[in-house]
Amino acid sequence: MLKFEKKLLIILSVLLLNCDSKKGDKLNVLFISVDDLNDWVGVLKGHPQAITPNLDKLFTSGGVYFSNAHAAQPVCAASRAAILSGKHPKNSGWYSNTSKMATNYDVVMKDHDMLPEYLKNNGYETFAVGKVFHSGESDFKEHTNDYWSEFAPHFWNNMEDSIKKTGRGYRGYMFYPFPKDGGQLVRAYGEDTINNYYRERNRFYSLCGGPLSDNEIPKGGMYDEQVANWAVDKLNRNRANPFFMAVGFIRPHVPYTAPQKYFDLYDRDSLWIPPVPEEEMKDIPLFGKAIAYGWTPKGDWEDVQEVEGFRRDLVHSYLACLSFVDDQIGKVINALNESEYKDNTIIVLWSDHGQHLGEKRHYRKQALWEEATKSVLYFKTPNSDTSGECKEQVGLLDIYPTLVDLLGQENMESLDGKSLKPQIFNPDQ
Repeated sequence: MLKFEKKLLIILSVLLLNCDSKKGDKLNVLFISVDDLNDWVGVLKGHPQAITPNLDKLFTSGGVYFSNAHAAQPVCAASRAAILSGKHPKNSGWYSNTSKMATNYDVVMKDHDMLPEYLKNNGYETFAVGKVFHSGESDFKEHTNDYWSEFAPHFWNNMEDSIKKTGRGYRGYMFYPFPKDGGQLVRAYGEDTINNYYRERNRFYSLCGGPLSDNEIPKGGMYDEQVANWAVDKLNRNRANPFFMAVGFIRPHVPYTAPQKYFDLYDRDSLWIPPVPEEEMKDIPLFGKAIAYGWTPKGDWEDVQEVEGFRRDLVHSYLACLSFVDDQIGKVINALNESEYKDNTIIVLWSDHGQHLGEKRHYRKQALWEEATKSVLYFKTPNSDTSGECKEQVGLLDIYPTLVDLLGQENMESLDGKSLKPQIFNPDQ
């Protein structure tokens, strides 16, 4: 009898292990990032007129959205490096640009993997399209193939000359198209002002927006449209192995350009504009004021103030870009829901940091006010029926350890963040 019971115990143990393995190992991950997206999302109530039906539906139809999530560093490259490495800038030294990051990569990442690399090494097919790292699929070219099984072409490399000219040398073709005349500040101050300012040609160009006509859009569509199409195609294919698919959308990064129909969603003249109290900078030290006022010749605030209606134009343009990227996100989520992977895929959606639209007299990120640090973060996992809002303060640095935990992978002591699995199953915890 004891022999039979022992044999039965072994069989049950194997079955339980197999169940746990299937529950963890076979979960896929759809990993969606959105560049410079602040909390101007309908359900997050950052702007009362934001039209984001796909994000609103996603956030309220299951899963948990974190309404108090913050970036480790409010600038693109460093924030993304922190998320994907699981290393806080204070431990990596990665506070700014990618060239500096490359100098100590081997030291920071010794005995440690980037998130896609870790999953690839654990049996996942890994895919990347669009802006995942700051430069696309990788900021570290010699390691790109360690991260991904496959990554998309850079759609912007085939940019038409007519579109390329509109940016006047702005860094990174992925951010095009620009307004054909250079935008509102260029019209107001002229190109000579830009070219002679610290030899920079893009400070005014990086603060502009406006609708695009059909002939101002790449033949293949806006780059985010091409990103969405690539992801949809991959989701429609059969796969033998679990996958990790990173989909990086570029808007609402500057320039705030999008097809005309997204501008038509809003009545420019009745838009709510974030208030800027007259005395709000009174108690801010000089260095804080320097950050706020920015890098254009007179400082962003003064330059914008002198162009009548420009702040309203920026708010309008940013909202239009939000609605545009919301549509692209909707395409990908719909494709997942119509695929064979609907019931065994974790969805993670995040933005790398926030964005100022004049609050604190600031028009960019790279500041320590909440408008710059506050990000969008959402998790949905098939093995949880929980739905709602988590108001606890969390960090984007928590994404990596949370995924490791949800996928049933081995805990990594080298990660600086904390798993949010308890909050995903109980948002009030």
